Amino acid sequence: MKMPDKIGSQMFAPCGIDCMVCYVHLREKKPCNGCLGSDENKTERCRRCAIKECAKEKGITYCMKCGEFPCRQIKNLEKSYVKRYKTSIVENSIMVRENGFDAFFSRERLIWTCKECGGVLSLHDAECSECHDMIRR
Repeated sequence: MKMPDKIGSQMFAPCGIDCMVCYVHLREKKPCNGCLGSDENKTERCRRCAIKECAKEKGITYCMKCGEFPCRQIKNLEKSYVKRYKTSIVENSIMVRENGFDAFFSRERLIWTCKECGGVLSLHDAECSECHDMIRR
């Protein structure tokens, strides 16, 4: 999959994960439409996400709009993402809140586009979706 020129806001998960660079999205032959897109081609785990359900129950789309942000669930996921992937979902959310989706996804395209082939680099397994080169982080 090549990195698209424009990435829609449905590719930003309620928790702050960039769905465009998710290994599940990139590994599937029929990629999902992001956390906020339809459930078509989503894994069961993504369909039943407790964080997404919590936001829905509170009548918000993104956790960053909640008065409890960052809550215990977000803090736990944040610890994992910072440790395992050196990425902050809290910082992602704050950037979107302060600068908007276009600014966020412009930055993400710079970070996660393979310099060799223009494919999408996976946040989770550090592999290019096109040429399968591994990135070093």
